[in-house]
Amino acid sequence: MNTPAHAIANLLILGRRERPETALPIVLGAILPDVPILLFYAWAKLARGLPESTIWTTAYYEPAWQNVIDGFHSLPLILLALLAAYLLKAPRATALFASMALHVPEDLLLHAEDAHRHLYPFSDWRFQSPLSYWNPAHHGRLLAPLEALYVLCAAVVLARRYRTPWVRALLAGVVLLYAGYLGYVLWVWV
Repeated sequence: MNTPAHAIANLLILGRRERPETALPIVLGAILPDVPILLFYAWAKLARGLPESTIWTTAYYEPAWQNVIDGFHSLPLILLALLAAYLLKAPRATALFASMALHVPEDLLLHAEDAHRHLYPFSDWRFQSPLSYWNPAHHGRLLAPLEALYVLCAAVVLARRYRTPWVRALLAGVVLLYAGYLGYVLWVWV
């Protein structure tokens, strides 16, 4: 699942109309596990000037980057933080870490060769799904449009759920990010 789709999915699953103050932490928690990947990409493309093929076949798999990326996708570390937030009675932090935790099973289902070590640092095991949200070799050409349809439908439901202008603005921003991502994927495929 791509990053903005995580935000929409998690807000749909975890968000509550009567708790609009948790909308932003849920969106941030959905996106936070992928922030190291975005920083990696900016570093590889802008600082090193690497071509796309090298970025995603070689540089992405460098151990230092994988440790940082997988640390942000580590279910044990996220659950520990979630427990601490819950015990400290911090609802926004609890929403953030709950959203990060929900990011993990979403990734398990839709990452093939690019699977994360979700039990890091305790295990190097990776579940490689037969499905990929982007890779045509793993049904990405079918799943990408299905994900887009899901995001569109979920965004409509969320726009009806939340009447608060700032939450709707947040939702619109996420949908625009998703549209940009989808345009990029279509450009790469063509």
